[in-house]
Amino acid sequence: MMLKTLIKACIFLLFLVHTPELYAQQTVELSDDSKEHFFVNKEIVCLEDPSSKLTINDVRSAAYSNKFIANKDYYPKNYNRSSAYWYRVKVTFTKDLGHAAIFEFFDQITDHIESYLPDESGNYVKSVAGADLTFPERSYQHKNFEFLISDTKKGAYYYYFRVKSKDQVNVIIVFRTIERFIGYALSEYIVFGFFYGMIVIFSFHNLLMFLAVRRRQYLFYILYILSVGLYEMSTDGIAFQYLWPNHPVWNEYAYGVALFFLSSFGLIFTKELLHVKIKAPKVNTAINVLLVVRFLFFLTCLFYNPDWFKYKFLEFIPLTLCFSTGIYIWWKKKYGPARFFVLGYSFLFLGFIIKIVHILGWSRFFIGNVIGYYSLSFGFLLEMVFLSFAIGDQVRILRRKKENARKQIMKQMQVNAELKDSINRDLEIKVAERTQEVELKSKELQQQNVTIEHQNEELLAINLVLAQQAEEISRMNILLEKDNITLKTNIEKVTDARLNATDLDFDEFSLKYPDRDSCYKFLADMKWEHGYACIKCKNTSYCNGKVPFNRRCTKCAYEESVLHQTIFENNRIPINKAFYLVYLMYNHKGTISSHKLSEKLGIRQSTCWTYASKIKKVMDERKKDLKGVGKSGWSKLILEK
Repeated sequence: MMLKTLIKACIFLLFLVHTPELYAQQTVELSDDSKEHFFVNKEIVCLEDPSSKLTINDVRSAAYSNKFIANKDYYPKNYNRSSAYWYRVKVTFTKDLGHAAIFEFFDQITDHIESYLPDESGNYVKSVAGADLTFPERSYQHKNFEFLISDTKKGAYYYYFRVKSKDQVNVIIVFRTIERFIGYALSEYIVFGFFYGMIVIFSFHNLLMFLAVRRRQYLFYILYILSVGLYEMSTDGIAFQYLWPNHPVWNEYAYGVALFFLSSFGLIFTKELLHVKIKAPKVNTAINVLLVVRFLFFLTCLFYNPDWFKYKFLEFIPLTLCFSTGIYIWWKKKYGPARFFVLGYSFLFLGFIIKIVHILGWSRFFIGNVIGYYSLSFGFLLEMVFLSFAIGDQVRILRRKKENARKQIMKQMQVNAELKDSINRDLEIKVAERTQEVELKSKELQQQNVTIEHQNEELLAINLVLAQQAEEISRMNILLEKDNITLKTNIEKVTDARLNATDLDFDEFSLKYPDRDSCYKFLADMKWEHGYACIKCKNTSYCNGKVPFNRRCTKCAYEESVLHQTIFENNRIPINKAFYLVYLMYNHKGTISSHKLSEKLGIRQSTCWTYASKIKKVMDERKKDLKGVGKSGWSKLILEK
């Protein structure tokens, strides 16, 4: 008999274990005085739907009703993100619910939520919310997701919720009366206004400081706290409500982008504020490496897999590096502003740890869910305050250094004034001594002037003799001039002979054609050797043009250039060098290289090549005319036919 009783008891216990629907879920009792209730632990049961095809009628049927299992966490989660999850809560109203109330979901990154709430007829009414919808599509213009509960009679009710999200979320279901929701929402938005107002104030203040002193650290600090604001707005849902309400897809990227800028500008600000490059070069290198790695990870998340943005815990690495850098600079390098930096990052570090504890669901045991949820925001706020103190302390140190420098300058100016007075006294003494010396010298000069006057008289007599000699020299110069003319004529003849006989260098060639006028005269003599005739009207009378050796028609006033219809027309190099270039090309039968021409003429090789090509072409065209003319044939190339 005892054995049978024991067996029945075991069977009964096994039945209890395997029927969680009947015994695992706890019923929540609410009265008309209940303002708020969080559903936790066994108050929520869940059903995983891997196919994501179950309907409300399916999950309410007997086939699925017994498959709901008790929640194993404080708040349930969608562990398999490819599945849909059904959640059920059971509420017993001890009295008629004489006012409207809501069910509220907190996690703003939940993609899709469907609520099935019974009406007065017992039918389930479907409502939809989630981060995939645009903000205006929500029933309540609030950052969280709310579903309205109509006036409900006394009794027990089952409420069903279907959640599907590509990110793992905490399914926090809260019952609130409308009055409680309004008061809570107003208080929360006031806190948000205070927090974001502080960010705006800090940003504007540091912008003014940047414009005043032009120190880059203020600019990086502004970018850092603006990144903090954007990150907090993205995670709180405020950014979706006010910045991009019609573009829910941006929610998938906004917090990741903001987090990238937050960590990057945080690291750069740390470098600037603490002068890490000077005080700790190795740490500076580590920060630069981490910035590059963080940037590459950001690009990978942005263009390859945005789902990796959810690994927020990786920001613990740059946070730790900034924190440890501040401690090192403060402790080892004795840099005063670093103490406020360390204090600010201590609060942020603490807020980060509390946030992790809250995400793991442990914060309720120590500090409460509110502090746990907003711990990172509080940490950021306190960090901004103490970082501002750090900047102010740095400014104070700079001001003190500036004041010390000003005192040093004043002291140096005083020393300079004393030195100047001392030098002036020495100069006065030396001037007096020098004045005496000058007076003595003046007397000596007066005596010398008397001597010079006597010498001048002697020189006048000598000048008379020299004048007579000068007349004789002048007569001899006239005779020499005649000899020079004869000699010059002989030299020109010799030069012409050499010109036609050998390969002259440029200096020798320049004896014949030293300047532009000599070249233009040579061209004019050749061009109009058989007389002038205007190319416009054929008139043979002319006068001088504006340019030497040009000829202007006296009838139609057309001025013909001496270079017209010559190989030098539109010439851009000195005319005497152009002459020499033609001479060299002819002498070498067009085989001299442009590099050799450049060396001889001192002109760029590309320019020599262009002119040499032009001359070579003319030589080829007139090969028959030049045959047998000898060394003087280079001048035959000048006139165009």
